Amino acid sequence: MSSPHTVRWGILATGLIADLFVKDLILDPSTRDVSDVKHEVRAVASSSSVERAKKFIQDCKVPEGCAAYGSYEELVKDKSVDIIYVATPHSHHYQNTMLCLEASKHVLCEKAFTTNAAQAKKLIETAKVKNLFLMEAVWTRFFPLSLHVRKFIEDGNLGAVHRVIADNSFGDNVEEKYGTSHRMINMDLAGGCLLDLGIYSLTWIFQTLYHTLPPQSRQPPSKIASAITPYHATGADEMTSIILTFPSAPGPAPAGTPDGSATHPAHGIALTNLRVATDPDGHNTARPSIRIQGTKGEIQIDGPAFRPRSWRVIYAKAEGQKGKGEPTVEIHDCEIPGQGMFWEADECARCLRDGKIESEGMGWEESVIIMEVMDEVRRQGGIKYPETIESLEYPLKL
Repeated sequence: MSSPHTVRWGILATGLIADLFVKDLILDPSTRDVSDVKHEVRAVASSSSVERAKKFIQDCKVPEGCAAYGSYEELVKDKSVDIIYVATPHSHHYQNTMLCLEASKHVLCEKAFTTNAAQAKKLIETAKVKNLFLMEAVWTRFFPLSLHVRKFIEDGNLGAVHRVIADNSFGDNVEEKYGTSHRMINMDLAGGCLLDLGIYSLTWIFQTLYHTLPPQSRQPPSKIASAITPYHATGADEMTSIILTFPSAPGPAPAGTPDGSATHPAHGIALTNLRVATDPDGHNTARPSIRIQGTKGEIQIDGPAFRPRSWRVIYAKAEGQKGKGEPTVEIHDCEIPGQGMFWEADECARCLRDGKIESEGMGWEESVIIMEVMDEVRRQGGIKYPETIESLEYPLKL
């Protein structure tokens, strides 16, 4: 058996999300039944100080041989690094990712990909020109659970899918927890629930209604309707609700469709909120967080939208069946031997091994379309970020 392909990582930023990612990277791949790729953390950079980077390396128990840097500029010059994980706030993704690409580094950039679609397109254009791998880090897309659900839909087991409802909401006392400067509600950092939490609701809408179609059949939403409630202290969105109409969705069109179309439309309903929670008691009593509804039944996803741990199928009663009958339910539990961020890292490693600059699981076109949806939702709700973080100018000091 050939030895696993090793990918050497650089970590740009030292916050919580970087901490979770690195701890997953250094786990033994065999714990998740992976033997074809492995990961090494070669360098970590903090924008505040080299001491912060050293402490991060120590706290995460990164094996020896990992360099610490006190600036991102130093990190991108490290020749031992193959790919850089960008873990800064959304507001800084464009500038930080462009820094990496201009230094000829492959990039995995945290979601939301950028502040707006124009920035995402510019990053993709740069990656193409420089022949570099670039992917938005929507880790949930690479969970085995997500793959199983998509395959179930693609195989026609749910029939024609007509509606998906996805909610990712945290129930917090916003004033006490976030105040006026926390990144979650800070407009200078592209704060608000849409880009931070709503991206997961949209992820489930898109990976079930859009990604499950053959590439040539995928179409962006034809209608976008939304409502936003801004946080009184900063203007960032604290509650956002979106209804998307997809002109083409998985499964056959209803019999007798007037225009003879082989496809049918579907609605995707994406919800996110800072004041009320998807799971109010923390015990999944309110379940589920996602409902995928088709003519043959319904898939329900349990657990938070970003880290689900089980799914079940409730089959529709048979045509012509009299009375209620006995329910037919399949339950599928999916263990996560860690946080679950290693699966997206494995995808990056395989793409680099195979010479790909784009992932099929989280492609550029889909990242851009989702950013365009969020742009339109912000436009409808009157949410405008500072010009500096919406700019295409590079380099630009933020």
